[in-house]
Amino acid sequence: MAVNVTPGFDLQPSAQQTPLSTNYITNFDFLNQYLPDTYEKEFERYGNRTVASFLRMVGAEMPSNSDLIKWAEQGRLHTKYQACTSAAAAGADDGVWTIPNNITNFNPALGGTSSQAALRAGQTVMISDNTAGSTLQNKGIITVAPTAANPNQVTIAYYEAAGQSMAAATSCDIFVYGSEFAKGVSGMQGSLESDDFIFQNKPIIIKDKYSVSGSDMAQIGWVEVTSENGASGYLWYLKSEHDTRLRFEDYLETAMIEAVPAAAGSGAGDYLQGTAAGASVAGESGSEGIFYVVGQRGNVFGGGNPTTLAQFDNIIQRLDKQGSIEENVIFVDRQFSFDIDDMLAVQNSYGAGGTSYGLFDNDKDMALNLGFTGFRRGYDFYKSDWKYLNDPTMRGGLNAGKVNGLLVPAGSTTVYDQILGKNAKRPFLHVRYRASETEDRRYKSWITGSAGGARTSDLDAMEVNFLSERAVCTLGANNFFLFQDS
Repeated sequence: MAVNVTPGFDLQPSAQQTPLSTNYITNFDFLNQYLPDTYEKEFERYGNRTVASFLRMVGAEMPSNSDLIKWAEQGRLHTKYQACTSAAAAGADDGVWTIPNNITNFNPALGGTSSQAALRAGQTVMISDNTAGSTLQNKGIITVAPTAANPNQVTIAYYEAAGQSMAAATSCDIFVYGSEFAKGVSGMQGSLESDDFIFQNKPIIIKDKYSVSGSDMAQIGWVEVTSENGASGYLWYLKSEHDTRLRFEDYLETAMIEAVPAAAGSGAGDYLQGTAAGASVAGESGSEGIFYVVGQRGNVFGGGNPTTLAQFDNIIQRLDKQGSIEENVIFVDRQFSFDIDDMLAVQNSYGAGGTSYGLFDNDKDMALNLGFTGFRRGYDFYKSDWKYLNDPTMRGGLNAGKVNGLLVPAGSTTVYDQILGKNAKRPFLHVRYRASETEDRRYKSWITGSAGGARTSDLDAMEVNFLSERAVCTLGANNFFLFQDS
């Protein structure tokens, strides 16, 4: 009989130092001149591979006991209505105005209904024609307030002798600026309730796992590493475990940035809730990440990056109409960073004729800094590169859904915490994780199996498990700006 061709004795070297049957060498001929020189140290070809840092810079973490987080944000203090129309003709001494888009803050206990416009007899108002280029306006006093029978109508008598300036059915803005009463009459009738907005979010459970068999653990191969978290030294089979841990820590942040709630009847909702197809309920799964919240109730700059002061002026004017936060940080990708640098550079009077060296004796050997860290125009804006938007394995290089930057207000804000039952000062962005006296789910890690010191099951392996349950709270989303291509 002949010797079978297979199995043969050819070796198949692996791309990584993994102990396999195909790359096990039995002929240790140390006199072989072709033995390779090897490097023990792992070369960091991609530098720091992690993308997490954003929430650590701008937010905080705090525990939560519930699987639902609720908070209240202040509404506007003053009353203004848009697209109001009068049935009276120009020149009338008074007019009956129709108020659309009612807000529900009229106190029913004091004679009003929750669907009435928040206007009361005796209040003084300004009426402005919102037609482009128009200068027509009136000031008047409310003589007949909205009632339960006519919740959308208010009668206004004008202070001007010429009467109503606008023609009938002209779309106008109306806002309250004060009140006036005659001598000896009763006081203001009715009361206004605070116009609060209630928001909520739910935590999601994030998991990961690394597994290595007991047999592979018996073959030790050392690799010298310098990890992204600053640790250095030698690792063996736990090198992959270390990478799994770093990857999981990235997911703790990116999940808070990208999470979206599952819509009713969605496939994800059906899967996560264990319901029949098309039977899931909205809001029962998924979570509201930062990009989702800012896209829904924040400000969005679409169509590319703002590259001129005029475009930034539009952004500033929008911020004026929101919380007017004094300091803001813009987290940007590389191209947006360049666009801001170029925009600021052309403000230099010497920029058109050549490079300006500034106030340092125009030394030709000086290293020229062509970048800017921030600028002030109305508010303070600081610029910071966001690696997540540049990383090609994450947001970097996308076409559809490309995000170029995010403007985040600095500091903290005061909100009413529905769980605590009191006002609390919170950063605009912060993470709430599930925790109690006996269970802390901020960052859990445990080992199972029968190898590597574990004695929990008959599995001939060591499994390192990771878990976290958390949600991000985006307070005052109206003060955020999302910059995207479309």
